[in-house]
Amino acid sequence: MSVKIYDGHGRWRNKIVAFRMSPEENEQINVAVALSGLTKQEYCIRRCLNRDVIVQGNPKVYKALRNQLAAVLDELKRIESPGELRDELLDNIALITRTLEGMKEETE
Repeated sequence: MSVKIYDGHGRWRNKIVAFRMSPEENEQINVAVALSGLTKQEYCIRRCLNRDVIVQGNPKVYKALRNQLAAVLDELKRIESPGELRDELLDNIALITRTLEGMKEETE
């Protein structure tokens, strides 16, 4: 028998929610999840219920930031004209910026 999963209030999480998305949308969610330091399940629940996603700086988050910044840099090097700039890349840059700003506020 599988292990029961409970939320922060001791409620059993036994309902499954599934939906379809494009590969690009999936990648954007994966980036946001990595930068949050949360599990994908916890991140999606918080976002769907309009709860705050508070990033706690830890090695996993710093590694995700480093990897995402490297991916952004590679993509920017590849782009030859401004017309090639995708909305997903701009969204990722904005998310990285908000994450870094939030972490900066924590240290001040």
